[in-house]
Amino acid sequence: MMSIKTPELVLLDLDGTLVDSIPDLAWSVNQTLRELSLPERDIVSIRNWVGNGLEKLLHRSLTDDFDGEAERVLFEKAMSIFMAVYSDNMCNLSTCYPGVLEGIAQLKEREITLGCVTNKRGEFVGPILETLGLINDMSIVIAGDTLAKKKPDPLPLLHAASHFSTDPALSLMVGDSESDVKAARAAGFQIVCVSYGYNHGRDIQETNPDAVIDSIADLTSLFS
Repeated sequence: MMSIKTPELVLLDLDGTLVDSIPDLAWSVNQTLRELSLPERDIVSIRNWVGNGLEKLLHRSLTDDFDGEAERVLFEKAMSIFMAVYSDNMCNLSTCYPGVLEGIAQLKEREITLGCVTNKRGEFVGPILETLGLINDMSIVIAGDTLAKKKPDPLPLLHAASHFSTDPALSLMVGDSESDVKAARAAGFQIVCVSYGYNHGRDIQETNPDAVIDSIADLTSLFS
């Protein structure tokens, strides 16, 4: 495990890192499938399908296949239903992971700038952060549709670093997936991953982040 240089900027992923959003996503996916008279999917499968944006999640759910792509008309109908359902149910069951609030408080005590960088659509990100009491902790929020590209592209991370005039080498991405690792490496960020997230069922250690932690509350203990 590498030592982490104390960062000036910490960017945190949302789903699978700060927030366990699977219960609401799974309920909304299955409500969408019910309205289409399609079989429901089990929560383990849905958990493994999260992390590459809503479009991928719906294609996988409609086809019951990680690499599947639904027929266009069906996909568009499913998207319309899902957006309506999830908009009304995005944060009924979702919760912050243990240690998140404590970890954020520790980072703020060190006067480290915090931001949220996620592939989730912007219309959902703000309300979830607000409902769970995290919105005021984030000096920047970059959603999956904020910029022209999203993770694993480095653009969102580099945009945040540029916004705060922060050297990427003194910046840190905290996430739960290979997309987070790839984005951080390409941006020249340090990368720490949590052990509990949604990395498509793969052990996050296989992606070789700089460190893996079991709680955001453990993050500052890594800093040199």
